[in-house]
Amino acid sequence: MLPLRDIQPPTREARRQPMSKPRSGAGRGAIKNVEVLERSTLYQGFFALHRLRLRHRLFAGGWSPPLTRELFMRGPAVGVLLYDPGHRLVGLVEQFRVGALDEPTGPWLTEVVAGMAEPGEAPVAVARREVEEEAGIGVPDLEPICRYLTSPGGSDETLTLFCGLTDLRDRGGCFGRDDEHEDIRFLVIPEAEALDGLATGRYNNAPTIVALQWLALNSARLRGGDTQCANQSTD
Repeated sequence: MLPLRDIQPPTREARRQPMSKPRSGAGRGAIKNVEVLERSTLYQGFFALHRLRLRHRLFAGGWSPPLTRELFMRGPAVGVLLYDPGHRLVGLVEQFRVGALDEPTGPWLTEVVAGMAEPGEAPVAVARREVEEEAGIGVPDLEPICRYLTSPGGSDETLTLFCGLTDLRDRGGCFGRDDEHEDIRFLVIPEAEALDGLATGRYNNAPTIVALQWLALNSARLRGGDTQCANQSTD
């Protein structure tokens, strides 16, 4: 965030521009403001890369010229922050991430449990499946956190975040699916340590940062018994 002294007032030209209502983006009705002229597949593997030619309505009126955009087709994902409100414990996973190869701290990231949705699979079902695969725990209670676009400038991926409430005592270990070559270490740490890591910049991935910020705002309510905490092992 810029310091107040660095925030400049709008230019005279900008002040002359008429104010307009925000363009509605609710639901598929917003598609009337976009016209896809052409779509082609540049790559198809585990993920896909599409090239689109499109135009869209302009805030000042009329339509843009045809634009070419490349879109990484990744689809919906789900993340779960595991939390034990009774004992103030947090469950996170550590695993190798190829996208972090050039990170100064290395490509092993500490994250929330997460995974991609299968076609037609509901977010809650994905959450329960991933928690079983990556932590060996069945989670009876899922608190919704938020849903957001991870990188809308070039990807269609969405992430739905939950907080999974469970007993984390005596948990931890190595998990993951052999057929997907997953090597996942499930960590259980005190809540205070997890939040301290948030404050000191230990986490470098958005789902973990968002989920822990949400926990910092909501842990007192969760500990107050608004949502029951139970444990359902899948051992």
